[in-house]
Amino acid sequence: MSAGDSFWRTPEMESFHTRFSAWTPFNNKSLNRQLFQERVTLISHWFDLWTNKQRQEFLFEIFLRCTKSQLRFVQDWFSERKQVAKVDFSTDCLWMPKCIKFGWFLPYTPTDNEYGAWKRHYIACVSHLDWLTPREAAATYGTLNESKTEDEELLERHREKCLRKRIWEKIALRRKELFKVRPPWVSGMGRSSMPKPKCQPRLSQTLRERAGSHEALEKQLVLTSLETLPKQSNISGSHSYPLLSKKNWHGVYKNDDSSSCALRPHFILISSRIPAYEMVVESVKAGVVSVVYEHSVTLESLLYLIEKALDGQKAQSMGIFSDGDSREINLLQGYKIGVKNLLKPEVRDFWEKLGSYVATEKEGGHVDFFAPLGASEAGTEVLSQLSQLTGTFFTAPTGIATGSYQHIFSDWLGAQWGKAPSSIYFSESKLQTWSSFTDFLEDTLKGVRKQLCPLFKELQKSISGRMIGQFMFDTMGMSNFLNNQEIAQALADGLMELSKEDSDKPLEFLSYFLLKKCGKKIKDFEGNVIPTKCDPKTAFGLLMKERNGVEDNSWDTKSRLSKNDLNFEALINLERMLQKDSAEKRTRVVRELLQSERKYVQMLEIVRDVYVTPLKAALSSNRAILSAANIQILFSDILQILSLNRQFLDNLRDRLQEWGPAHCVGEIVTKFGSQLNTYTNFFNNYPVILKTIEKCREMIPAFRTFLKRHDKTIATKMLSLPELLLYPSRRFEEYLNLLYAVRLHTPAEHVDRGDLTTAIDQIKKYKDYIDQMKQNINMKDHLSDIQRIVWGCPTLSEVNRYLIRVQDVAQLHCCDEEISFSLRLYEHIRDLSLFLFNDALLISSRGTSHTPFERTSKTTYQFIASVALHRLLIENIPDSKYVKNAFILQGPKYKWICATEAEDDKFLWLSVLQNAIKSRMEK
Repeated sequence: MSAGDSFWRTPEMESFHTRFSAWTPFNNKSLNRQLFQERVTLISHWFDLWTNKQRQEFLFEIFLRCTKSQLRFVQDWFSERKQVAKVDFSTDCLWMPKCIKFGWFLPYTPTDNEYGAWKRHYIACVSHLDWLTPREAAATYGTLNESKTEDEELLERHREKCLRKRIWEKIALRRKELFKVRPPWVSGMGRSSMPKPKCQPRLSQTLRERAGSHEALEKQLVLTSLETLPKQSNISGSHSYPLLSKKNWHGVYKNDDSSSCALRPHFILISSRIPAYEMVVESVKAGVVSVVYEHSVTLESLLYLIEKALDGQKAQSMGIFSDGDSREINLLQGYKIGVKNLLKPEVRDFWEKLGSYVATEKEGGHVDFFAPLGASEAGTEVLSQLSQLTGTFFTAPTGIATGSYQHIFSDWLGAQWGKAPSSIYFSESKLQTWSSFTDFLEDTLKGVRKQLCPLFKELQKSISGRMIGQFMFDTMGMSNFLNNQEIAQALADGLMELSKEDSDKPLEFLSYFLLKKCGKKIKDFEGNVIPTKCDPKTAFGLLMKERNGVEDNSWDTKSRLSKNDLNFEALINLERMLQKDSAEKRTRVVRELLQSERKYVQMLEIVRDVYVTPLKAALSSNRAILSAANIQILFSDILQILSLNRQFLDNLRDRLQEWGPAHCVGEIVTKFGSQLNTYTNFFNNYPVILKTIEKCREMIPAFRTFLKRHDKTIATKMLSLPELLLYPSRRFEEYLNLLYAVRLHTPAEHVDRGDLTTAIDQIKKYKDYIDQMKQNINMKDHLSDIQRIVWGCPTLSEVNRYLIRVQDVAQLHCCDEEISFSLRLYEHIRDLSLFLFNDALLISSRGTSHTPFERTSKTTYQFIASVALHRLLIENIPDSKYVKNAFILQGPKYKWICATEAEDDKFLWLSVLQNAIKSRMEK
């Protein structure tokens, strides 16, 4: 046994020979080095947890134990990394720049051998410097601000002191709680190599309980900071945002004379969410007050913009140009105004205050929505409730006309001004040009905005939008041609027929074709005249004429009809006229459904005839342009959609051939809605289809030539293959508007009403699915763009994250935070850009770089920090003569003192930020 022990001790244990310790290897250098590194790590870990005083004591003890050679090593190390400049304080090279900086110049020129002249001059100037505090300077030299009474001054000081005391007490309490819940030996370390225990149930449970209390405390602190923010009336500290209270806002315009009605302006609100909104702004008539607002602002911010633009006046009429459908209007982000949320307190308060800015219905005032709310019962209910709520007449287009924003030029509900409301605010020719080519203009303007927006950055959004819109109209130079779209379409059809015929006289053939088409349209027009709207005044006039005729006849024949019998007969005649008008409108909407479906199927047939058929023919003749697999990926889903919609079109055509007031169309649409899984396959494969097109275009020269030969020709309506594939996603909006219009003009006792409701639910559910897919793709692309332009930015792509607003601010530094807010001096450190998401705030520095010989500049962004919204504190800084439009953002580790360029930007930013934090805290 002893022999075995000595055998194992000799070869192995000798290498573990220790010195001065039972566990410090002396002969084994690798283990010695490893243990040394572990102890250095442990001491470093302790060093990080010590206070500054403890660290100094530790360094002092270490340096006392060092030898001279070790101290010399430390000295050399500092000399290499910290260059120490030895400057003679008596020389002028140090004191002359200081004097020149303050404008203190010597009255003479020192000689070469004279030293210390600038030093003595600096000491003399400083010793006799007349320095005053801000309040002493204000008392001596006066101030530009309005003077305040002594009571107001004391009240302001007391308010500032209470606010500061409350905020700092909360912050101190939070820091104290954070210190209590800090885990032992772990807090304060970004990473640690200390081994973690495998099982600590009591400690982890305690930490979880404390962390829960910490989260509750932190949430309460954030909500308290939001409550301490001043409201609109005093956000700047100088009452620069007047807000009407609920008690007196109804009577704010009582002193207006009746003669001022003629001077009341027309007012139009335009959302930046509208595609190519710059051209809409340029279409506004002269004299109409227009405001462009961001879709991400709050209701309070929108009211502020309206109030500031009207400047105390009442508007004769107000238009709201925002996107929406026939049931609700997408006014702001998170506020789709419909029947469900109209009576919410904040929404109702918004419409009540907005109604006070517009003339009453008796004075001829009205509010015009440019969304087709008049095309459905839910939309008309919204208009009716708003009219009762505000006392102002609300109107909207019926939305019967299909197409991109073509509902604006359709009939308007209850319009009695002799002209469409769109002509009150806009130039008809420019607005028609915009609505005909909205999608193409939006794609073009994306590039134009990138080039021109940096040049117009300092201008207001409405002014810059008008300039960009004017630039687009001047560049196009095609307004006359675009406004005559029917002529352009007729010429295109004639050229297509001419290409099919081998005519020796092309001009005569084209002339004959156009004359034939013109004669056919005149005939159709004469045979299908349908009243576009029912004028109550005209109907009442016809009834009065009929009644007068009956009365005259009664006097001549001396009949015994009483006055009550005549009234009853007039009511019966009016009911018959209304029923007849409703049936005619219902017929017209169904015909519009058939006509728009025919155009849609024709666009799908273009894909089949121009692209699919030639590619399959080339594949069958052993001269393949694309493989069978690629053809299957690209066109199988769209051909199934064509087959489905062709069957739907045939059913509609057969039904309208024997159409009458009692016939139904809802069952046909319901059957079509039950087969929408065909569209689901297409939309799921849509990204793959587009990527396959691009990949084949790059890698297959024959396919590239094929697309060049067929894209954007007369046969494809001047569209490319990817543009033709956009039509399925846009068709469901038209379906929804038309079905709402059919149900609106369908009596409640009609058999078709139940099927129409079922069909609307099917189409609406599927349209919401498409909109969600679009939103997810757009948000993902937007986040990728931000991550690309911000250097060092962490990964932003997360589920349900989206950008709300970007705000450019200046970062300030306070020289002394102990004094009152009104006396603090601030220094501009750098420029920041704040990217507000729905769950976090990203803070980045903003720089500007210029290129030689170029006027334009390039903006660069560098990531600084990101703060979760539920951990962000906000503190307002009242305006003073030293700082304007400032506020404080306080995170868990750092704080930023920021200031906006304009007062409006501060109010809008704080309002949006406050709303985003509240929304995040509610989740």
